[in-house]
Amino acid sequence: MVAPLRRPDFRWLTLGVLLNSVGMMGEVVVLGWLALELTDSPFLVGVALGARMLPLFFAGVPAGALADRFPRRRLLMLTGAGQALTAAALGGLVLLHLASLAGLVLLTLAAGVFRAIEHAARQGYTHDVVGAAALVNGLAVLGVAMRVGWLLGSLAVGAVIAGLGSGPAYLLVAAGFLAGGAALVPGPVPERAAASAPGSVWAGAVAFAAAVGRDRALLLLMALTAGAEVLGFAHQAVLPSLARDVLGGGPETLGALSAARAVGGILGLGVVWWRGPARGGGAIFLVVLSSFGLSLVGLGVAPYALGLLGVLVVLVVVNAIGALADLLAQSLMQLTVPAHLRGSAGGAWVVAIGLAPLGQLQIGALASLFGVSVALGVSGIGLVALAGAAALWFPRLRRL
Repeated sequence: MVAPLRRPDFRWLTLGVLLNSVGMMGEVVVLGWLALELTDSPFLVGVALGARMLPLFFAGVPAGALADRFPRRRLLMLTGAGQALTAAALGGLVLLHLASLAGLVLLTLAAGVFRAIEHAARQGYTHDVVGAAALVNGLAVLGVAMRVGWLLGSLAVGAVIAGLGSGPAYLLVAAGFLAGGAALVPGPVPERAAASAPGSVWAGAVAFAAAVGRDRALLLLMALTAGAEVLGFAHQAVLPSLARDVLGGGPETLGALSAARAVGGILGLGVVWWRGPARGGGAIFLVVLSSFGLSLVGLGVAPYALGLLGVLVVLVVVNAIGALADLLAQSLMQLTVPAHLRGSAGGAWVVAIGLAPLGQLQIGALASLFGVSVALGVSGIGLVALAGAAALWFPRLRRL
């Protein structure tokens, strides 16, 4: 359980992930709140949050190839600086009263390109540091660190928005990204770091496409990961409307809802870290996806049946299950490919989660037309149906 943390390079990576995640979740909170203030539309909040994820779909494969050809630790440092720069620019625009939805979306799109490279490099770098045998535990530890960062970022940014406004909140987000990249500077190069793959980034993308064609399991894992993102994790797009329009709260309420997401992830991944990985990851993945969908249906009912405290509890459950789904998707993809395609496997995951804008747009549109509860219920039922169809039509997945 503690083996990964005995390695100094992994400890520096864990610290970097924690600090980067303060910025990551803080960005989600301030982006959603600022978009709602600028537009007063849940649908356009979905558009803004979709812009945060859209580059991942287009940049995922080249980002994975890049992570196979350049030092991953260096890429993580550079992408932290790049995300800090875009967040600081947005903070400056808000402070100068020049913020607009168009500028918000454009700079958020630019940050998404850096995020695509960071995600792909981090997964491959984790494999480099801990090896295949400890990969699930290593990813679980990083997942816990990430959710701790989300918790801190949610509460801190929500409080800063309430007290000082969105401009200073974006500057806090920038500081988190910059600190996350800087934390990796003292870390040593992992002993088992893979040699750079030969050829260009384009050649790497072609090699990855060929690997997907040979092994359809990876393609299926990508499809299920995309489904979890579109139908499951997209619920974050309606949290600003849930906080303000359903629960009657302000930015502090939104920060509390985002913090509940982080607490749920910590609890879910903490169980894996404590108990260790279980066998039959493919079958467990399908069960977790179904449970994720059912918990979203419960979240849709909670505001009216349980109030704010009940919503927070259900959000913890939703995101504990979602964190397990995310961990299983990442680890199964990394363990499905050969060593020279580790970065590309991370890129595959990035491509899959890059379909998130579809989910954020659809759940935002449903919330605008029928209300937040209906939007959550439809998404949850769709995710249960997807997991059931995969279990019936692709029995090989249950044997991974």
